[in-house]
Amino acid sequence: MQDALWKLPATAQAEAVRAGKISAAELVDSHLERITEVNPQVNAVTQLLAERAREAAERTDRRRAAGEALGPLAGVPFTVKETTAVAGVPTTFGVKRFRDLVAPADAPPVARLRAAGAIPIGHSNMPTLILAGMHTRSELFGDTANPWDAGRTPGGTSGGDAVAVATGMAALGLGNDSGGSVRIPAQFCGVAGLKPSTGRFPADHRTFGPDDPGPASQMLVTDGPLARSVADLRLAYEVLAGTDPRDPRALPVPAYGEPLPGPLKVAVVADPGGHGVHPSVRGAVATAADALRDAGYDVREVPDVPRLDEALEVYGRITVTEFAPTWPAVRTLLGEGGDRYIAMAMEKTPPASADEFMKLMGAWMNVRRSWAEFLDEYPLVLGPSFTEPPVEPGLESRDRAGRDRVASGMRLCTATSFVGVPGVAVPTGIADGLPTGAQVIGRAFREDLCLDAAQAIEDRLGVLTPVDPHG
Repeated sequence: MQDALWKLPATAQAEAVRAGKISAAELVDSHLERITEVNPQVNAVTQLLAERAREAAERTDRRRAAGEALGPLAGVPFTVKETTAVAGVPTTFGVKRFRDLVAPADAPPVARLRAAGAIPIGHSNMPTLILAGMHTRSELFGDTANPWDAGRTPGGTSGGDAVAVATGMAALGLGNDSGGSVRIPAQFCGVAGLKPSTGRFPADHRTFGPDDPGPASQMLVTDGPLARSVADLRLAYEVLAGTDPRDPRALPVPAYGEPLPGPLKVAVVADPGGHGVHPSVRGAVATAADALRDAGYDVREVPDVPRLDEALEVYGRITVTEFAPTWPAVRTLLGEGGDRYIAMAMEKTPPASADEFMKLMGAWMNVRRSWAEFLDEYPLVLGPSFTEPPVEPGLESRDRAGRDRVASGMRLCTATSFVGVPGVAVPTGIADGLPTGAQVIGRAFREDLCLDAAQAIEDRLGVLTPVDPHG
C-alpha cells in the first residue's frame, strides 16, 4: 500500500490516516510524486501547492499524535479550479493579467473541505475566464490533455480537476458547473461528478471586489466535486452541504431526505429533444438503465424531458442579456482567439430589452415548475451528460457549426442547470478506447437519490480510473 497511496479511494485514504496506518505526510508525498510523473503529460495542475500541502499534512499528523479526532477527509489531497479562491494563492481564472491576484481567504467550499481535513494540493486548469469554450485551454497555462487520448478534449470547464482525479494526481477535485462544466469532463475522463441543487452548497462567486454578479450568475453556477468513485463523491457531498453566512442562497436542507416508496421510477431520455445522439452514448445510457433495472428500479423510456428547447432558448437570452454590458471589456482579457466562443453566442442571441427580460424571468420560473411536476412523477431521470464521445479540442470555437454541435451535445446539462436540479455523472464503461457515462438527475435537494442510483450503476459496471495518460 505504501507504494501506491495515490491509487486508494478518498474514503480509504482518510480512513488510513485516521487509523494511523499511514501518515498524512506520506499520503501527500505520494500524490506529489504522481504529479511529478504525470502532470507534464496532461498539464492539469497549474499552481502546485507542494510546501503548503506538506505543512498541512504535518499539522494533521501532529493532531493525530496528540489524540485529536480527525475529520472525514483527513489528509485527502484535492485540486481546486482556477476560479475558486485558496487563501494566499492567486486566483487567476487562467488570465495573464490576474496571475498576481492573491486570494485573502478560502472560498466557502474550499474552507469546508479543509475543515473536514482535506488538503489543497494545487489549482487546476480551465478555459480562460471560463468563457473561452468547453475545451480546457487557458491563456496563462495552455492546453490540458485528455488522459485517455490526447487528441480529444478532456471537456470543461472543470477539465483540469477531472484529469487530475482520473490520473491519480488528486483524490478529489473541486470544480463548478453552470451547464455541464463538472458533468461533461467527468464523462470525458471516466470519473464521477456532482452538480448539486441550486442552494445546496455555499459559495462566493464574486469575481473581483465586493459586488455580486447578476441573477443568472447567482443561480446557474454551482460548485461541485469530482471523484473516482461514487462513495468518494458522496463523502465530499456530505462535507460540502450546509450553510455559510457568506452565501445567503445556501439553505439548511438535510443532506438526506425522507425515503420514497419503491420501486423508484426512472425516466430514461437517451436523446433529449430528439436532436440526435451518438450510438456509443445511446449504448451507455442503455447500459446504465439495465444496471438500474437489475438494482430494482422501475426504469421507463419516456419521450422527452419537459420543454427542453424552450429552456435552452431562455437560458441563452438571459445569460447573454446579463453579460452584454461587460462584454467589450471582458473580451480583451481572453487572449488571441479566446473570444470566439462567446462572440458567436452574442451574434446569434441578441440581448433582451427590460420588458423582454422580465418576461424571460417569468418563463424561467414556468420551466422550473414544469420540471418539478415531471420529477414529481419520475423522481429520477437518466440521460447523457454529452450526446457524443469526447470531441476534438477547440471544436466549439472553430466555427459556427462546431459551436452549435457542442451546444447541442451538452443540452441536457444546460437544461438541468437552468432548472436548478442535481445531477450525478457516473462512468458506464469504455467504447473505442474512450470512457462512456451517463448522468442521473433528481428532484431539487434529492442528491441522495441521485447518488444512490449512481452507486447502483457503479456497483454493476465498475470504476474506470485511475488511468495512466495515453498519447
